[in-house]
Amino acid sequence: MSSHREAPEISQDPVADSADLYAFVSPDAPNTVTLIANYVPLQSPAAGPNFWEFGEDVLYEINIDNDGDGRADVTYQFRFKTELGNNNTFLYNTGPIQSLDSPNWNRKQFYDVTRISKGYSQKLGAHLPSPPCNIGPLSTPNYSKLAQDAVRDLGGGRKVFAGQRSDGFYVDLGAIFDLGRLRPFDAAHNNFGLAKLVNSGGVNATKDLNVHTIALQVPISDLTRGGYNAKDVNNPAAVIGVWTAARRQQVKLWDDVKRRHEYSGPWTQVSRLGNPLVNEVLIPMSRKDEWNHSQPSDDKNFAQFVTKPELAGLLPVLYPGAFPNLDALNKSGKSRDDLAAVLLTGLPSGVVNGFQNNTGHIQADMLRLNTAVPPAMKPNILGVVGGDLAGFPNGRRVYDDVVSIELRAIAGVTFSLIDKNFKPDAVAGQLTDGLTPANLDIQFMPHFPFLGVPHDGFDTPAK
Repeated sequence: MSSHREAPEISQDPVADSADLYAFVSPDAPNTVTLIANYVPLQSPAAGPNFWEFGEDVLYEINIDNDGDGRADVTYQFRFKTELGNNNTFLYNTGPIQSLDSPNWNRKQFYDVTRISKGYSQKLGAHLPSPPCNIGPLSTPNYSKLAQDAVRDLGGGRKVFAGQRSDGFYVDLGAIFDLGRLRPFDAAHNNFGLAKLVNSGGVNATKDLNVHTIALQVPISDLTRGGYNAKDVNNPAAVIGVWTAARRQQVKLWDDVKRRHEYSGPWTQVSRLGNPLVNEVLIPMSRKDEWNHSQPSDDKNFAQFVTKPELAGLLPVLYPGAFPNLDALNKSGKSRDDLAAVLLTGLPSGVVNGFQNNTGHIQADMLRLNTAVPPAMKPNILGVVGGDLAGFPNGRRVYDDVVSIELRAIAGVTFSLIDKNFKPDAVAGQLTDGLTPANLDIQFMPHFPFLGVPHDGFDTPAK
């Protein structure tokens, strides 16, 4: 998935696992940018009595680079604290939770938000409530209102939300990791002499699952170099790089007297995420943990896996005869500088008419957002590949079909942008795992925080 269980170490630490990252100019407030970082992936809604929550011992961050060096110029930090109302019950709630201060809700979480820039730390919000998990119609009878009440105004055109949401990322994970199968193209797959495969639609592996979301909506001028907030797409100051990270303190000890864990030492990064699927699909197993601990500014150390992607070499093998041009490109030894531009530096001016999101020569895995590109009136889930300059890889919106976009890019569709003599294979521009928000009936919200109401534990997966 985008970054769910993408590395051996973090797969054992879900509360610190960066699952998805989104950054886009807000359609409900076009002078702002919405930043969404998801954690705690693959949540079963029926998870009582210990329902999902953020980690008290985790420092969550959303980082902004606005000068192209792959280092944070603006950081938003989030720390969570859990408070028990009744020490003598095993229950998460002892009656209906109809408000965020309900005495029936036994295990509440609160959080602080801090903005750090140029060495200056500013507390934007303190002891802000996170809503409960969506338990069921008796325990959380009006969940939408609970979640909306948890959207808090930080002043100055800023909003924040932190709590459970429906996972908006869609992917046929079961097929893709069954030796690179794409169900809509199964009949062409090299089936290794096993049962004959037949084309079919995709199956969404994240159906009915939830995540924990940290969402911010802040003025564009809070993020850009020098507070730039104009509509010149070609101005480098309009472009920001975004990534999310989670940190833990280096020492964890059990205190036998206090009967609890104690934490000390400096904070160390255990998870990060910029572009979707980079660590998931491009970084080899032996270096995935190393990638999570490293900084975007050091991504030159991993660039070889972007410019020589393993999946590009596998496609002609898995689908014999379908990718002759990609096969020839692979055998030529040419560097996939198109993928390096999309994922590590941004697209320079002149590659796509009327667009650029280039941050310079430093190779760094970040979502790159040109804040001068307005929200699309008629969005295309294929983003820039589909002619919609407000979509991925110009940032990422919650409904963008990043699996299809990146599959097509790896298959060679974007190489023709830098080499006019290269003709992508016909099937390359059709690659998909067979999923779209429409055929999955995913319910996104038209306003902040955009991700839909989480699935409740009573009705899911029983319905």
